[in-house]
Formats: sequence, structure tokens, C-alpha cells
Amino acid sequence: MRPDLVKAIQLLRSDDADSINEAMRLLQGTVYSFSMKVCGHAEDAEDTMQDVLVRSLPHLAKITDPKALTVWLYTVTRNRCWRSRRKPIHAPKQTLPLDDLMPNEMELEELLHEAQMDPERQLLAGEQNQLLHRAILSVPPELRLVLVLHDVEDLDTEQVAQVLGLLPGTVRVRLHRARLYVRKAMAELVVRVSATKSSAQPAKAKRSKASKNRPAQCKEIFSNLSEYLDDRLSPSQGEQMRRHIEACPACIAFITNLRHAIDRCRNLELGCEPDLLPRLRAVLTKEYLRMLPVPTLQK
Repeated sequence: MRPDLVKAIQLLRSDDADSINEAMRLLQGTVYSFSMKVCGHAEDAEDTMQDVLVRSLPHLAKITDPKALTVWLYTVTRNRCWRSRRKPIHAPKQTLPLDDLMPNEMELEELLHEAQMDPERQLLAGEQNQLLHRAILSVPPELRLVLVLHDVEDLDTEQVAQVLGLLPGTVRVRLHRARLYVRKAMAELVVRVSATKSSAQPAKAKRSKASKNRPAQCKEIFSNLSEYLDDRLSPSQGEQMRRHIEACPACIAFITNLRHAIDRCRNLELGCEPDLLPRLRAVLTKEYLRMLPVPTLQK
């Protein structure tokens, strides 16, 4: 759960204008950032932020549990954003099967080579943020929502299930596929941009039956990586995977690459235009204070 939402709940319990103003600032950032990560258009995100927060004012004072606020706020924002969203320019044309999201032998060799060269070092932090946002928007919508809620907004599996109306098991399956999607998209974008910077042409992967082969045990490992990384396997399953991974350089390279993708998602922040926030925040703060009950005077 985002610390901003916990702090916002605490501040909303006050009738002090400065505290309420800060709570609104935190809520603005949360709603706008989530909308941008899901929909990808600043105009949609701004409209969603304004509409959601204005409509939320009568309810905010009644919610005292940060977890309840988290589920409620993301549910409302997701519904509003989804109704008005435009198709992102990087949206996928079709959903890839799971096997195409996992590396073949040639890609594993490239990962081993890239692990030594680390092309991301050539990119500035701002460039990496932009590429990651593009990579997230390339994930199919039903998977993107799970990825953003779990890995970017830091909701746990049960909270994501509540927001999306899914079973926890379905959330975990979609999360793994979404992570594989964003890892693959980010890796391709980084290589492409790095090659452009160095005036080199990115290597094109050869498509052949032979290049699709990968060790059967590695394939099984890749299919269960999210369960392994999130520590959801039984001790015996986890130990079996650990022994294989430690003895397999290709698996180590792939897991490292996937971990980097997950860590990048957890650190992604997208801010709103600064001029818009103070004006809206002043209106929200004034209206919220107006809705608070007037304390009765004791005789």
C-alpha cells in the first residue's frame, strides 16, 4: 500500500486547513499517477483526477481505514479512467501466448551478453522512466491493470482482487504474464534506444524452430517465476527451483532481467502539470472543510 494513502487518512481526520490541503495533494498525486499508468493520456488522467476527487469528497471523511480507502479509491478511479480512456499508441495488436513471452535459446544468449554490457547504463533516469511507461502501456489492458495495481501502486494480491472483482489465483496468473510482457517490451526498447545512441543497428532475432527450443526444466522455471519471486511456493518447490537456478547461468540472467523490470515498476512515478494542482486542491480543501460537521458548543 502506498504510504501516501496512509498519511492522507491521518491528515483527513483533522479539521485543520493545512492538513486537509496536504491530504488532497497526496490524493491528487495518487489518482493522477495511477490514471496515467493505466490510460497513458495526460488529458484523461487530469479529467479522471478531478472527477474522482470531487465526487469522493462526501465519502472521504467516513473512511478511517487506509486499506478500505485504498480499495475504494482505486476501484472508483479505475472505473472512471476505463470509461473515458483512449487506446494508447503503444497498445498491443494482439495478446501473445505465454510461450512467446518467455525467452528462447537465442534470447537467453543475448541476455547473458547484455548482463555483461548492461545497456541501461547508457540511458538517463528520465529516459528509463519514459521507456518503462511505454512498456507498461504495451501490456494488454486486463493484464496492465493487475501489474500497475500490484507492482506499481503496491497493493497486495487480495486488494487487487477486490478492486478488479477477480479471484486471488486469477490475479497471480495475470500478474506473472504482465511481468513477462513488460520485461520483454522494456528489454527490446532499451536495446533499440541504446543501439540508436551508439549508431549501431540492433540485432534481429532469427526465427526458426531451433531458436524456439529451451531446456524443459528452464521452461518450467520461467512459468513459475512470479510465484518463486513472491515467495508463494512450498518450501520443497522453492528449494528445487533454487538449486536449478543457481546452477543455470541462463536462468540467472533471465531472473535478474525480470527482477529489474519489477523493481523499475515499483519505482515509477508520473507527476501532473504543477499549475493544475494548486487550483484544484484549493477548491477540494475548501469544499471538504465545508462538509465537515460543525462542532456543538458545550454549555
